[in-house]
Amino acid sequence: MSNHRTYKKLEIVGTSPNSIEEAIQNAISETSHSVSNLDWFEVVETRGHIVDNKVAHFQVTIKIGFRIENS
Repeated sequence: MSNHRTYKKLEIVGTSPNSIEEAIQNAISETSHSVSNLDWFEVVETRGHIVDNKVAHFQVTIKIGFRIENS
C-alpha cells in the first residue's frame, strides 16, 4: 500500500463584515459542513465592499485542499 495521497481543490468565497481573517474562517467552516478531510487553504483574492467611504464587508476567495479517501 502506498503512502501517496490525492487531493482536490475547491474555490470558495468567504465574507465577513469584520475582518479578512473572519471571512477566511467563515469559508472554511461552511465548507466543512459538506466536505470532509480539509487539509489546507491558499488566499487567491481579497476584495471588499465600500459604503459611505468605509469598509462594509470583506470578501476573500480561497482555494481549499482536501484529501480524497481511497476505498
